Amino acid sequence: MFDVRPSGFGTSGLGRPDSRTFLPCPTKAPSLPYPALMAQPESTPVTPIPRVDGRLPAQLRPLRFQNDVAPYATGSTLIEWGNTRVICGVTVDEAVPRWMKEQGVTGGWITAEYSMLPYSTLQRKQRDITKGKIDGRSQEIQRLIGRAMRTAIDLDKLGTRTIWVDCDVLQADGGTRTAAITGGYVALALAMRKLAAEGKLSENPLRRGVAAVSVGIVEKRALLDLCYTEDVAASVDLNLVMDSAGEFIELQGTGEEATFSEAQLAEMLALGKIGVQELLAAQKAALAG
Repeated sequence: MFDVRPSGFGTSGLGRPDSRTFLPCPTKAPSLPYPALMAQPESTPVTPIPRVDGRLPAQLRPLRFQNDVAPYATGSTLIEWGNTRVICGVTVDEAVPRWMKEQGVTGGWITAEYSMLPYSTLQRKQRDITKGKIDGRSQEIQRLIGRAMRTAIDLDKLGTRTIWVDCDVLQADGGTRTAAITGGYVALALAMRKLAAEGKLSENPLRRGVAAVSVGIVEKRALLDLCYTEDVAASVDLNLVMDSAGEFIELQGTGEEATFSEAQLAEMLALGKIGVQELLAAQKAALAG
């Protein structure tokens, strides 16, 4: 188990789910050890107004990785991020999708599945299987996870195999998609390590770390890592997916019956970069521990 509590990042989505379905933010943020992984806020003559859980605007919720929670998975971790908890598990299929064979595409493939378990919210969430189809939100998120994970891997070095990254939300309080991506990378790295140890990889296919974070404008303030209460109140939502080279993989941003200026966008991007750097450091520590 690796426990790190850095200082800033995550949001669950761009829409406005029913406010009755998610857990509220804690009334007080827990203490934050591991100061080496925390961005120190710049001195300012005005004391920032505390957030609903006591955090500063550029402060992450407490973050913890518990690795190898699923013994039959090739790699797995439980990411606990504030009150959001997601199990990320990686399994390997020693074959590639049919479309790759038909089109003569070499190398391997990475795909993802995402789901929120019925008891992950205050009101029971119906399973997709009972509806006969995946809901639009889940489908959009799992495609995002897949795109993010494929940037982390050299698919030619992966060989002719398919990697499945399954992300199951145990408890939701904002930031489920960003937690799935951040935890998914840790599970993926653990899986690649195991495949290498078993002699199934001739070269390490990992190229760079990948993490995701959310930012939003709440009451005209840019805030990092929104919990659900803040997400509901946000006039602007922005999700950033970035790699360890400092490059963007994906940006998802929208105004909720509002607009935002170029200056506000620049402020949110700056906060997001701070959060991603802290998350990448937390991932590295989790994989070293």
